[in-house]
Amino acid sequence: MLWTVDGSIGEGGGQILRTAIAVAAIKQKAVRIVNIRKSRPRPGLGVQHVRSIEIAREMTDATVEGLRYGSTEVTFDPGPIKAGNFIVNMGTAGSVTLALQSVLPVAAYAPGPVTLDITGGTDVKWAPPYDYFHDVTLPALDRFGYRIDASLISRGYFPAGNGRVIVHTTPAAFRPADLIEPVGGIIAGVSASSCLPAHVCERQASAASEYLQSRGYETGDIRLDIRNDMSTGSGISLYKGFTGGSALGERGKPAEKVGREAASMLARELQSGAAVDAHLADQLILYMALAPGESGITTSVLSGHSAAGLRIVEQMTGRKFEVKKGNKTTLIRSSGIPAE
Repeated sequence: MLWTVDGSIGEGGGQILRTAIAVAAIKQKAVRIVNIRKSRPRPGLGVQHVRSIEIAREMTDATVEGLRYGSTEVTFDPGPIKAGNFIVNMGTAGSVTLALQSVLPVAAYAPGPVTLDITGGTDVKWAPPYDYFHDVTLPALDRFGYRIDASLISRGYFPAGNGRVIVHTTPAAFRPADLIEPVGGIIAGVSASSCLPAHVCERQASAASEYLQSRGYETGDIRLDIRNDMSTGSGISLYKGFTGGSALGERGKPAEKVGREAASMLARELQSGAAVDAHLADQLILYMALAPGESGITTSVLSGHSAAGLRIVEQMTGRKFEVKKGNKTTLIRSSGIPAE
């Protein structure tokens, strides 16, 4: 059986590709993805997409056709998932966390422990920063019965990259989860920099705290992570429970603006009253389908990414989802029928 997935569904982004490859590997069925990123300024596979598929290929000894930069069609035919150690260089600042989104669901079904040693961009545009991944995504996956340990060896910013993350997984014992009501105590976070003066981190953290406190939120420890890694850059990630907000520094962008940007993003999510922010919802839909029984999450908004992800997951797993939009939150619930 060969699945065919239209990569131009919804926003037509990389999330469709990542989800389709992961499900194909887990279900041990071949998939052909067409119209990959068709509507994007640079259609087809980017470097980080190629690297992500290469990891999945190595983990499953898959046969892959069309795996090249700019390709708009890929066929992925996997073999059995393997345990072991996998070392990957994303190339310059290709996102480490997006690569992990592709392969962590696959690693959950390996017959033993998996170690992923990935070099690339840990804090880059259009991707979850490492600290969000560590402090928001991983605790959420733990609720679904998937325990993952991650270590940050070095940070990688655009354009140099050279960040390094090591992740250890053991086979998951998936279970249903309800992330309906907001959780978490006071707001915490990490303000980070590399090869920049220490005051950059301090100003990012201070501005974020001041913004949030002025709007009635209690902030706790915003840890300063001041480094001299091979890459130059800065950023801040804030979180409370399963909601987060992040921002990156740029040349000419004041550190105070970076802090306020992340704080305002988090405040918008918290004001909705949802348990899960819109970015995390994108990532959890697949795990809701993989877990037996009925799972549910509330999120601030059903993003285009999430809507496309729902369609692909329903198509490839047979699970059904119910979406109910309220005044401030959206409820997403999976059916109680286990995925086969």
